[in-house]
Amino acid sequence: MEQNMVGWFEIPVTDMDRAKAFYDKVFGIEIQVQDFGGTLMGWFPWAEGKTGAAGSLILQPDFYRPSNTDGVLIYFASTDVQNELNRVEAAGGEILKAKTQISPDIGYMGLFLDTEGNRIALHSRA
Repeated sequence: MEQNMVGWFEIPVTDMDRAKAFYDKVFGIEIQVQDFGGTLMGWFPWAEGKTGAAGSLILQPDFYRPSNTDGVLIYFASTDVQNELNRVEAAGGEILKAKTQISPDIGYMGLFLDTEGNRIALHSRA
């Protein structure tokens, strides 16, 4: 295979402004929102040549519904999971699993519920 398996992801939202504010605050980023014929997409920052997949928030109620129990679980890469977990509750989310060591070789993970009702995970080596 010539590339990593994951090339894109979409996180369902029910309120784009609220979701954008949450992710901007937790990750210290600025999501750019675009309207594609009634489908709102909030683009996570992405740079050519860097590792990791690109993705967006998406508001399209006919096809996308947030879930805290079903579907794929996305892991965002982090320098230290605790950094983002420290900002989750202040941004309106809920911590579902505190920073937990997976193993010494793999590192740590944490799990939170975003303002839209999605389970989202974090991973770091430290």
